[in-house]
Amino acid sequence: MIEIRKIEGRRQLNRFVQFAIDLYKGNENYVPPIISMEVDTLDPAKNPVYQFCESIFFLAFCDGKPVGRVAGFINHRSNEKLGEKIVRFCWIDFVDDHKVSSALLDSIRSWGKQRGMDTMIGPMGPSDIDNEGCLVEGFDFLPTSLNSYNASYYKSHFESYGMITDATWYEFLIEVPERIPEKFVKVAAIVKERYGLKVFFEPNAKRAKKEWGQKLFELLNVCYSQIYGFTEMTPKQIDYYVNLYLPQVPMDLIRFVTDCHNDLIAFGIMIPSLSKAQQKAKGHLFPFGWYHLLSAMRKNSGNDTVDMLLIGVRPDYQNKGVHSLIFTDMYPTLKAYGFRYMETNCELETNHKIQQIWKELNPLHHKTRMAYRISI
Repeated sequence: MIEIRKIEGRRQLNRFVQFAIDLYKGNENYVPPIISMEVDTLDPAKNPVYQFCESIFFLAFCDGKPVGRVAGFINHRSNEKLGEKIVRFCWIDFVDDHKVSSALLDSIRSWGKQRGMDTMIGPMGPSDIDNEGCLVEGFDFLPTSLNSYNASYYKSHFESYGMITDATWYEFLIEVPERIPEKFVKVAAIVKERYGLKVFFEPNAKRAKKEWGQKLFELLNVCYSQIYGFTEMTPKQIDYYVNLYLPQVPMDLIRFVTDCHNDLIAFGIMIPSLSKAQQKAKGHLFPFGWYHLLSAMRKNSGNDTVDMLLIGVRPDYQNKGVHSLIFTDMYPTLKAYGFRYMETNCELETNHKIQQIWKELNPLHHKTRMAYRISI
């Protein structure tokens, strides 16, 4: 018999996070999160996303043993913006037993119905910065820093439950070229001169955070406003993400682009892949997890992959070659670090514009993710 228990408090959230780590023990492609950071993300007392989101967490047990987990969210700002009544589920993991997955999904479905929702979608976190989509292709690859891993059987569980595909994302692996494609160089020079643009990085982390952190995420709000599942970040969220992410990223892997008025019109952020380092850390910063993470950040550390974390271009400058300007300026830094590969994060299958940009670099479409929908 499957028993569903509601999870509350940081101690139980630790157990919630630990379940997936235990489930995937021995899987060479699973990357355990840093438990304390993951719990902070889920804790309403820590994460400002809960200013406008409701949440609930469940663990499933069979014969006293944990066999699954799921989190539910109601993003009221998103629902109001789109005129929808949606409950989201995410952080869902389970053993290969349809009774377990159905019980977990039923628990979120019931909770959402009690609160007046009429549709359930997922996997989808409370905000666009969180995990989204179930991995359906690419099980032999490590996830990027912003994504998660799941077993191949999840897809069949969601479909057997009666869910239909609501969104599809692609991820690409790109080999860092020996030289920049001539087209990138020409386009970068033209767009820089034509629009009087300046591309640069700020070497001082404190100054970057103070002068550009807020502007970067405000621009992200503008650039991503129409993307599936995105909700504009509040000022408190922006402060949270500035303090959370900017200190982790090497400053020379961030590019800012300003116009002739010194207004920020684009940005690009890359980060050395932390996947292998997190595997070595085994969920903990101490005693040695911090060392593995810091080592992965260093130049010529043997880390051959860089994650393309975020990129944004103000709408009035899109389709004008600004991506080429960012990549061309970033290229010498990528070579200095010794990176051989760049890996994109989730890109909607319908985002043909960005896919066309990477086409010049012969990208390998190596992973696919899907989100599902069902009426309550």
